[in-house]
Amino acid sequence: LPGLQDVLPEFLRGRFVEAALSYVACNSEGELLCRNNDCWCHCSPRFPQCNCPFADIKVMEENLEKSNQAWSSLNHEFMESAGRSSRQTHTLTSVDDEFKAFLKRLPTDRFLNVSIIAKFWSADLVLQKRYTQLESSTSLVLGKAQKIVRKLFTLSKRCPKQPDIHLPRERPVSFWLAKAQSLLYCNEHGVLGFFSEEVRSCVCPMEHPTCQGVIPCIVGTSTSSCSSCATDNVTRCGACHHGNILHLGSCRPSVAPSLDHYLNLDVDIPDVEVKYLLQRLDSRIEVHAIYISNDVRLGSWFNPAWRKRMLLTLKSNKNKSNLIHMLMGISFQICSTKNSTLEPVPAIYVNPFGGSHSESWFMPVNQPEFSNWERTRLDTVATAQCYNWTLSLGSQWKSFFETVHIYLRSRIITDDPTVNETLFYEPLDLDDQTSNLGYMKINTLKVFGYSMHFDPEGIKDLILQLDYPYTQGTQDAAFQMLLEMRDRINRLSPPAPQPLDLFSCLLRHRLKLSAGEVARIKDSLQMFNSKLPNASPEPELAQLCS
Repeated sequence: LPGLQDVLPEFLRGRFVEAALSYVACNSEGELLCRNNDCWCHCSPRFPQCNCPFADIKVMEENLEKSNQAWSSLNHEFMESAGRSSRQTHTLTSVDDEFKAFLKRLPTDRFLNVSIIAKFWSADLVLQKRYTQLESSTSLVLGKAQKIVRKLFTLSKRCPKQPDIHLPRERPVSFWLAKAQSLLYCNEHGVLGFFSEEVRSCVCPMEHPTCQGVIPCIVGTSTSSCSSCATDNVTRCGACHHGNILHLGSCRPSVAPSLDHYLNLDVDIPDVEVKYLLQRLDSRIEVHAIYISNDVRLGSWFNPAWRKRMLLTLKSNKNKSNLIHMLMGISFQICSTKNSTLEPVPAIYVNPFGGSHSESWFMPVNQPEFSNWERTRLDTVATAQCYNWTLSLGSQWKSFFETVHIYLRSRIITDDPTVNETLFYEPLDLDDQTSNLGYMKINTLKVFGYSMHFDPEGIKDLILQLDYPYTQGTQDAAFQMLLEMRDRINRLSPPAPQPLDLFSCLLRHRLKLSAGEVARIKDSLQMFNSKLPNASPEPELAQLCS
């Protein structure tokens, strides 16, 4: 063009360049226009579609179709041997049989979800190598197809109709896992469907609605899962986990029979009602106990200079072997001589089921969140100061009791707010003339609560079934009943930094079992509980009874 421009007159040079570019770029079918770094042809009336290179677009579409076919061929080669039923017998003859071999190695005696299939997939090194080759090959094909698509978009920019573009869709591992699952369960009669794990059924083609095959039972650790499928029909459970029962081919949680025959723990009284009855010292909730003390006689004055020990006991093994008892409150009426400078300070220890005093727990009165004594002044006695002291435990702190130990100490009454500690005097300073020590008298001492049915021989029979069951079902039922009994009893453990093992105390003192037998029963229950589905760790319990 520069040589021709030199020959032409100056006024024709611009027209010549435009005509030449239009001839080359627009094939003489239009005039080339350029605006804002973008050029196109202004088509003449004879060639209205001069901006659309149909021939080039057709070539690009054919190349894209070839890329799609190559991509499909690679994926088909990877799974071509899996197109038939996985239950058929095949001979592995090529490297393209890895996927089929993987399917044949998958277990068919239980249902496989995608997560389980993924574990088998990860463990198959041969399949992993073959899949890596597939990823590499399809990545190259996909990259080439994407370049073709970009060219197609450029060529068809000003076409009246855009080309129909189909780009291969990537197939991650999750696609092949779902494909394997569908081949396992939705490949009957040579027709492949799609398996939906959410509803555990197949979506089959309209023309072949019977693609669903045998779907085995679910083997797992949940309460509804089987421990194994039935050998004669894998769609049904063959065995269940501990704590479940087999019913019509499925596993259901085994609910322990009611404990009412052995131990009735369902009695409960609302806190408001308990408080009202305690304020009235209502005899309907009084548990009649035997008062024992070498230091204090009820209704008699005594010198409070030394600590006094009293106890209320039920002697249940001798008198009430078919009952256990719940403590919900304590009340005592105490008097002191006029103008006495002493006030009583009781300390309470509770023995739940018998045994020695060392097997009692201390009641943390005045501690945060625990009940405190309520004192009510009585004006019926003119020569003494008498009070009713009442402690209400309510449903929150109620607990078992067999014996209540009361230790009575005394302290000097003071109104000095700077005194933060209570000074006890044992013996009290008798030479202190500023103090009127006086005398004290306890008129009544009562415990309140209720008694519950208890069958020690029946519980012993349950324990025997742990070692000598009538059937497997009765053994599991005995374990479950004892577990529930243990948990419900220990749930009533008193307030302490570490919960107490009250169930062992019950076995030790109310059933009269040896320490070795108690330890063996505890270990057996822990082992059975650990095998239950979704078993939670058992709390560490403090041992109260030896």
